[in-house]
Amino acid sequence: MKDRTIYLGDTSLPKPQNGFAQFEELMKGFLSSFFGWFGELGIFFGQLVRAALSPPYEGRELIRQLDEVGSKSLLLVSLAGAAIGVVLSLETRESLIRFGAKSMLPSVIMLSLIRESGPIITGLIVCGRVGAGIGAELGSMKVTEQIDAMEVSAVNPYRFLVATRVLACTLMLPLLTLAADFWGIVMGWVANTLSDPISFRLFLDAGLKSVNFNDFLPPTIKTAVFGLIIGVIACFQGMRATGGTEGVGRAATNSVVLSSLFIILADVLLVRLILMFFP
Repeated sequence: MKDRTIYLGDTSLPKPQNGFAQFEELMKGFLSSFFGWFGELGIFFGQLVRAALSPPYEGRELIRQLDEVGSKSLLLVSLAGAAIGVVLSLETRESLIRFGAKSMLPSVIMLSLIRESGPIITGLIVCGRVGAGIGAELGSMKVTEQIDAMEVSAVNPYRFLVATRVLACTLMLPLLTLAADFWGIVMGWVANTLSDPISFRLFLDAGLKSVNFNDFLPPTIKTAVFGLIIGVIACFQGMRATGGTEGVGRAATNSVVLSSLFIILADVLLVRLILMFFP
């Protein structure tokens, strides 16, 4: 009887990769996606600047976006500022009493609000409201091919949709910051008055003695950078949305998360620059 041998091919299992090789592949994929994302963002920003500087200008759409970003965010920002003012007054008062420096309370509240608390809270609040709205709106227009229809109709979507929203965010953030600072100071005075009655004029006079022009202007102007970040990131995420309604939700979520992250990082750098140039 002949010996019949059936050849089944190479049945050996592939050798498992070691941990270092897997980590190396993972890092290559991460770095490729990371730098690729920043490259796409740079190209997007270049198209935005080119569209924003070339006529015709979309004045009517810009006014509508100023109202959308500014007026409709005013109440939320004011409430956030008022809450921060109350918390600062309550927490700082107890700390200053321990060190016998209760008279410094108005100055501490004003400096804390004007220099840091007001700008960063305003940036994060507007990021949550406006950033998510822009990302979802443009994402919905992208997946339903409305942006493609605009291009077919000879309407530049970067000029009509993106430039107006970015400019509106950049212009309105400093004004919203002023509102947050104002209501924070007012409610800080109210919280302090409930424990230690003092007139609002005396509270302001005591606080303004320690506040100068350099304490007020640079922190307020830096929120324009926050607005630029919110507008650019939200529009970028919306314009590259894919995958139907799931992609729209993902664009809105990424707009808020990435904008918040970049606002915090930008705040660190801007605070350092402000301390260098406005000591």
